[in-house]
Amino acid sequence: MTQKQSILGRISQLAKANINALLDRAEDPQKMLDQLVRDYTNNIAEAEQAIAQTIGNLRLAEQDYHEDVESVREWGAKALAASRKADEYRAAGNSSEADRFDQLTKIALRKQMDHESEAKQAQPMIESQRATVEQLKTGLAAMKDKLVQLKSKRDQLVARQKAAEAQQTVQGAIASINVLDPTSELSRFEETVRREEALAMGQAEIAASSLESQFAELESAGEELELEARLAALKSGNAPAPQIAPSSDEA
Repeated sequence: MTQKQSILGRISQLAKANINALLDRAEDPQKMLDQLVRDYTNNIAEAEQAIAQTIGNLRLAEQDYHEDVESVREWGAKALAASRKADEYRAAGNSSEADRFDQLTKIALRKQMDHESEAKQAQPMIESQRATVEQLKTGLAAMKDKLVQLKSKRDQLVARQKAAEAQQTVQGAIASINVLDPTSELSRFEETVRREEALAMGQAEIAASSLESQFAELESAGEELELEARLAALKSGNAPAPQIAPSSDEA
């Protein structure tokens, strides 16, 4: 396999590479893309050098071809000039000079034929090299486009990864806030306050009931004293009159 075929094969293989399929199979897509970018960059540099060399060889071959074509024209003109000179000498009866110029004509025609042969042989090779150069240029352009895609994919992937990491950080912060929810602490404190308030209310009710019972005992003791006083007055004949206001009819 020639260098041109090798470069052309690699260009074709790389240009046809399915980036998405490669990413699906990669354990670390970002590292794989970074490696692909390096590989593509290196291969593009090698391809550019190979294409430049191929183009240089093509231009040399084209120069040789054009020189052969020009030589065909020049030797054709020399052959024609020598042939006419031979005819002039022959018409003048100078056979030796006519033969000499006829010989020169043959030499010129032989040179013309040699350059024609070289030009004909170079033609298909030049056409092949031109086609190869066009293929290499097309493949190189495809590789450069693919490199742009790779870099774009890599940048998108890096941006998405950073966004995901940022989102994870935010979610982690939110989760920690939920774990240490201040409202739950307030709720527990409020419940404690309510229990203390309930305890205070219970103690107040107990104190109030104790006070009422004391006044009830005092009232009961007063009634007992009143009863004893009335009994003593009754026995002494000084029973007091009932303390009831007369009704309106008695008045």
